[in-house]
Amino acid sequence: MAAPVMDPKTRAAAAPTKLTMGKAINMGLRAAMERDPKVIVMGEDVGKMGGVYRITDGLQKDFGEQRVLDTPLSESGIIGTAVGLAVRGFRPVCEIQFDGFVFPGFDQINSQVAKLHYRTQGRLKVPLVIRIPFGGGVGAVEHHSESPESLFAHLPGIRVVTCSNPVDAYWMIQQSIDSDDPVLFFEPKRRYHEKDEIDTEATPYPLFASRVLRTGSTATLVSYGPLVKTCLDAATAAAEDGNELEVIDLRTLSPLDLDPVFESVRRTGHLVVASEAPGEVSIASEIASRVQQECFYSLEAPVLKVTGFDTPYPPAKVEEEYLPDLDRVLDAVDRSLAW
Repeated sequence: MAAPVMDPKTRAAAAPTKLTMGKAINMGLRAAMERDPKVIVMGEDVGKMGGVYRITDGLQKDFGEQRVLDTPLSESGIIGTAVGLAVRGFRPVCEIQFDGFVFPGFDQINSQVAKLHYRTQGRLKVPLVIRIPFGGGVGAVEHHSESPESLFAHLPGIRVVTCSNPVDAYWMIQQSIDSDDPVLFFEPKRRYHEKDEIDTEATPYPLFASRVLRTGSTATLVSYGPLVKTCLDAATAAAEDGNELEVIDLRTLSPLDLDPVFESVRRTGHLVVASEAPGEVSIASEIASRVQQECFYSLEAPVLKVTGFDTPYPPAKVEEEYLPDLDRVLDAVDRSLAW
């Protein structure tokens, strides 16, 4: 029997669409708002302006000023208001314009967002998402290129996730909004313009789960957010020398899903963890500690970290000296294999 002929319009709708990460997040927000009238987007300039990075572009026009709110310049006020909305049954999505601007709202996050569910013995839920563009590589000024994710992952009661590609961005923002737990959603701003094909009919990968993006047997590379692409590029370069690197995208920073990492390290015997954040008392440090505990007899070399330096983020002119790059990752792999 001949295959049925698909209408051209249907074919176009079913085909995967190639989108930037920024547009993927926009589409994910739009899909969540269409499904649930309780989803509210709020933040500084998210409405008429569409956000600093235009992530919320067009949402206020399509959903109205009651659901896409331009707020005063007060991160504490934004998050505090969102907490009130969340406990009354809404699902607010707050935008923090830049990573370094979140700290005026840290008290609300630590004292209210993280603790209300526990303090009320489960009687109150806080289904709240806080979107935070983070990381460097965009030539920005002070307070615009920080990586504070370790601070928030340390707070019990909060989920912390980060996407590294447009496909995850599209699905993870929707899954975060659907979560009854508060979620901090870190977006790697220097990856906003990178594109990938998104199939909106596909089955999404679980939210709080790490993912193996490339298999290998020589060594394991673990990263998240902006450095995942760097690690994939490093694996491609290493393959030219005969070294097959396994690359794992953490995706979830709290809770950490390290079972795929343990499984990988037991096969490869070598682990390099890459992160833009300073290395001291960090997520990278926690991974190194846990792997040492769980995989001690499988390790053929110490776990090595490739991170930002333990200094405030530098001026844009020298940020390339601060940020881990392909060469630093490959150098760590070489040192691990030579141990």
